[in-house]
Amino acid sequence: MEILLATFTTLFSIVNPFGAMPVFLTLTADDRASERARTALRACIYMVAVLSVAFFGGQYILNFFGINIQHLRIAGGILLIRSAFDLLTPGGNRDRVGPEALEESKQKDDISFTPLAMPMLSGPGSMAICIGLIRPTYVDKAMTVAGFALVALAAFIVLIFSLRLTRVLGKPGMAAMSRIMGFITLAIGVNFLASAIGVLFPGLTR
Repeated sequence: MEILLATFTTLFSIVNPFGAMPVFLTLTADDRASERARTALRACIYMVAVLSVAFFGGQYILNFFGINIQHLRIAGGILLIRSAFDLLTPGGNRDRVGPEALEESKQKDDISFTPLAMPMLSGPGSMAICIGLIRPTYVDKAMTVAGFALVALAAFIVLIFSLRLTRVLGKPGMAAMSRIMGFITLAIGVNFLASAIGVLFPGLTR
C-alpha cells in the first residue's frame, strides 16, 4: 500500500491533469459529453500503457546505453525543476502543446493518444520518473502499475469534470492550482537531485 500511495503522490503532480484541461476543452469543444468522456478514458488508458512501458523497459534502455540510474535521476530532477518553474512563474502555465500542434490536432478524428496521452499526461518528466522507479519484487512492481492506474483514474475524473472545474475555479483558481502543482513538482525534483547526488558523492552528505 505504501508503494501504491508513493507512486500516486509522486506522479500526480507531474502528470498534472489540471494543466491538460485547457487543451482538452479546446479540442473537444464540439463533442457531446459522452464523446468527451470516451476521449478522456482512452487518453488515460494510453497514459497507463506509456508509463508502464517506461517502467518495465527503462532499465533495459539504461543498460543498453550504459547509463547509471543515479544519472537518470539527476537528469529527471533537472527536468522536473525546469517544469516546476514554468508552473510557478507568472504566465508560466503554458500549454504543453504548441500552437501549430494544437491546430494540427483539431483536424484529427482521435486526439486521445496525441496530444492528450503524449505529451500532455505522460511527458518526458513522468516517463523519466517511471524509469527511475526500481522495484525489487513482482508484488512491488504490480503495486507500482496499480499506482499508474490510480493516477489515470484521478486524471480521468479531472478531465470529465474539466468544464465544471473551469467555471468554478475561474482563471485565478486555475492559476493557484498551477502554482500548487508547480511547488510540489519542484520539491520532487529537488528530492531526486539530492538523493542521486548523495549516492554518487557520499562524502558531501557527511
